[in-house]
Amino acid sequence: MSALEKPSVLARAVKAVVLTVCCAAVVVPFVGIVSTSLATREDVTNAGGFVLIPRSLNFDAYQAILSGGVVTRAVLVSLFVTVVGTLLSLTATTLLAYGLSRRGTVLHRPFLLLVLMPLLFTPGIIPSYLIVKNLGLLDSYWSLILPVLVNVFNVIVLRAFFMELPGEIIDSARVDGAGDGLILWRIVLPMSKAVLAVIALFYAVAYWNSFFSALLYLNDTAKWPLQLVLRTYVVNQSQLGVDQLGAGGELPPAEAVQMAILVLSIVPVLLVYPFVQRHFTKGVLIGAVKG
Repeated sequence: MSALEKPSVLARAVKAVVLTVCCAAVVVPFVGIVSTSLATREDVTNAGGFVLIPRSLNFDAYQAILSGGVVTRAVLVSLFVTVVGTLLSLTATTLLAYGLSRRGTVLHRPFLLLVLMPLLFTPGIIPSYLIVKNLGLLDSYWSLILPVLVNVFNVIVLRAFFMELPGEIIDSARVDGAGDGLILWRIVLPMSKAVLAVIALFYAVAYWNSFFSALLYLNDTAKWPLQLVLRTYVVNQSQLGVDQLGAGGELPPAEAVQMAILVLSIVPVLLVYPFVQRHFTKGVLIGAVKG
């Protein structure tokens, strides 16, 4: 078959079937999760715990988990860690990548090798825990941010992008008397919106989905982020009581509560991703391929 020859009807039909099956494998479970979270106790019982199409919509599960209990606190903790962590990580990564992209800086190569070292030698769980403990960060929100403040892969991508910026623009700014800080703020960052949006998305998703750091460093359950609550009460099938949900009266079905927590953990990423998606391909390709 030549490169310009159209595929046969059978080939197109096979592709359509494969794509339909793949889409259904993704969409159907997600629809089931949302439907179960909105189902009544009768629907959950009749469907055996997983409702695909509820007969009526019931928001009792969301009202229960957002009524001031452990899930509400966990959502606020996750939002704080994600927003603060993303801003700090993006700032640190940008400064480090810009410094490493300037070849004439003092100790450029030793610092570059030092940054690349974690790609080859990753610290273990026990050394990381001991460092966090000796720094007095146990049971602190900073233990979820500072140990993972800078990601080496993101630094490499951003550094490669900075190195591909036109040197003439930076040189002309230096001739006009601009320093590195002013060049970075007024020239480099406005030209790097696409790759910065991608790096910010990487950090935000990593902070939002992280649970292992909280499992290691947080002993106070009141400081748990949402993903650790999700792991405890959904993955491990632990039951949430009235005192933990902060809701009075009869509790919704356990399956509906669990699916509502799962939906709550997915929605923020789904809301943010469309705004960053148009920058995603451009930012990753420019930052990685050209470097």
